[in-house]
Amino acid sequence: MVHPRPEPPRFPQIVRQGVDGCVVRFSDKLTEAGNRAALAFQGALAAGEVAGVEEAASALASVYVRFASIPALHEGVTALERLLAEEDFYAADLPGGRRLWTIPAVFGGAAGPQLDDVAASVGVSRATAIETLTNTRMRVLATGFAPGQPYLGELPEAWNLPRLGDLIDVPEGALVVAIRQVVLFANASPTGWQHVGQTAFRVYRPENTDRPFPLAPGDEVCLRGVEPGALNGLREGDGGATWEALP
Repeated sequence: MVHPRPEPPRFPQIVRQGVDGCVVRFSDKLTEAGNRAALAFQGALAAGEVAGVEEAASALASVYVRFASIPALHEGVTALERLLAEEDFYAADLPGGRRLWTIPAVFGGAAGPQLDDVAASVGVSRATAIETLTNTRMRVLATGFAPGQPYLGELPEAWNLPRLGDLIDVPEGALVVAIRQVVLFANASPTGWQHVGQTAFRVYRPENTDRPFPLAPGDEVCLRGVEPGALNGLREGDGGATWEALP
């Protein structure tokens, strides 16, 4: 009896992007394993495991890789395939040098005008919603949309909320939620996510040439609730945030 060959797994997969780049995908949606793999793979590229890489940037579950030239791309794709075959990035450790940030935040009221709507959608009280936001240790899954802007997650399944039908305007430092994630806004901007809190933390600091983006993919974030009046005294420096190195 001839047994059919099993279908090969879809991921990871390499997709050409432009004339000198490609995207390495570890999942077609956000999962913990897919995000971990993307971060670990980007770390391996940053460590020089593939020659000719000019740029490697991770997203929620993929990594964009740009090579120095078109010939380098052809050789590089072969090297990427070999690296993916040799290492299981889904089971890999996250890259070193990560930080655990604790960031003060105000929730509800003028600082988070849609917190009560979010709590009602999740099916919990306002106090329980704030407790979830402050007790969930979130990973910086990726940065993007604006310079250094972090996508944090994931929140519990009940927080898988859709985006709004209409855009709202939020200020710099706003905390917004949707699809089990929290975004800390880099600048004042329209958004379809719901505004639940406010920080004094700046995620883009162009004056700091050594580290203009304090939060990096793979870092972890804990939000700490403070009284509304406390934010005014936290506008300087790190916005009252502290960090410690992760092992």
